[in-house]
Amino acid sequence: MTKNKLGIIGGSGLYEIEGLENLKWKTIETPWGNPSDQILNFNYKGKKVCFLPRHARGHKISPTNINFRANIDALKQSGVTDIVSISAVGSLKENLNPGTFVLVDQFIDRTFARDKTFFDQEIVAHVSMAHPTSTGLADACENSLKKLNIKYQRDGIYIVMEGPQFSTLAESNLYRSWNADVIGMTNMPEAKLAREAEIRYTTVAMVTDFDCWHPDHENVEVQMIIKTLMSNAEKAKGMIKLVIENFEQNIKKNDPANNCLDTAIITNPKLMTTKTKNKLKNIAGRVLFKK
Repeated sequence: MTKNKLGIIGGSGLYEIEGLENLKWKTIETPWGNPSDQILNFNYKGKKVCFLPRHARGHKISPTNINFRANIDALKQSGVTDIVSISAVGSLKENLNPGTFVLVDQFIDRTFARDKTFFDQEIVAHVSMAHPTSTGLADACENSLKKLNIKYQRDGIYIVMEGPQFSTLAESNLYRSWNADVIGMTNMPEAKLAREAEIRYTTVAMVTDFDCWHPDHENVEVQMIIKTLMSNAEKAKGMIKLVIENFEQNIKKNDPANNCLDTAIITNPKLMTTKTKNKLKNIAGRVLFKK
């Protein structure tokens, strides 16, 4: 039986948490190139955890240039079974003011310049994304936010735009007409690739600003975002510690990521080359090399 292991993807400041032990940065090579950064391995209250700075330490990588495939592969190699993705977002709703956390349950993917699948050569797989996040992980996050008395919304639609520019006013109003809750640049194709890797995944979206639709935020400024971001990061640190402690008791047997590749791969096995299977061994070795 696979031992459950939590991975955190987020901003560089999130691993500076009191009480972490045996911190060690580890370089991991993947068939897809280099991940954003080394993986930070640490222990907290007897649990082994991995942390990956999505934009690299120092925030050096633009959203479009993040090697999402390498990031997910590296976490899979590290034994990660569950990912909590922590992301800064803009709000598209009046009630979601800066400082609010949103436990995302749906995405609208508007990115167009990124590699979105591991199965792009020779082997074809179609995983379901109807329910892209893990309700069990969201339960763990919700329990933690309640204990810390952090304002949050359970469920919400996250529009993922290409960036790195912020939206035009027309775009912002369009996304509001779609009833989207928040907007950001990083969770796609991250969520899709986590699903292909059979890793349970959830997003905690931290609101830093109202998008430009709001009359008080017509010009979204980085300095304004960073100020709220730092405050949100402090809250997120407390949440992470509690999630590490309780996520395992919230894992659901019917999570859509569990063994989803059993019914996703459509290619005739006789046509799969060893080279391609080996490239996918970290992601899909369970099904490609089964006896």
